[in-house]
Amino acid sequence: MEKGLTYTSQTTVCKGNTALTLGSGDMEVFATPALVALMENAAMNAVKPYLPKDSTTVGAMIQTSHIKPSGLGEVISATAILEEEEGRKLTFKVSASDSKGIIGKGIHIRYIVDRKHFLSKLDTESSK
Repeated sequence: MEKGLTYTSQTTVCKGNTALTLGSGDMEVFATPALVALMENAAMNAVKPYLPKDSTTVGAMIQTSHIKPSGLGEVISATAILEEEEGRKLTFKVSASDSKGIIGKGIHIRYIVDRKHFLSKLDTESSK
């Protein structure tokens, strides 16, 4: 995979993705879990067209800052840039912004997995 692959995902802050609704806080501002999910979505989509057949990526680690709030109605854009590929391990630089500027940034690691093999682990875990 080529270093520099990029994708931007967007969402609008609404009651459904606020800290109050998601339980990560008690105010109607864009929730940190929603920020993380948007960053992960951008990373997933950056490499999706380049994956082997029957493969996907799964998130393994995210280290991010959420440095300022965004209110209801704000459009949030999260961008992921592929920084490194080491076998199945993919490392992304992620950032997010609203109309006033950067609201978060960090590093996200995903792994390329075979869908069937990955899902077969569910059966293995439940049979223990």
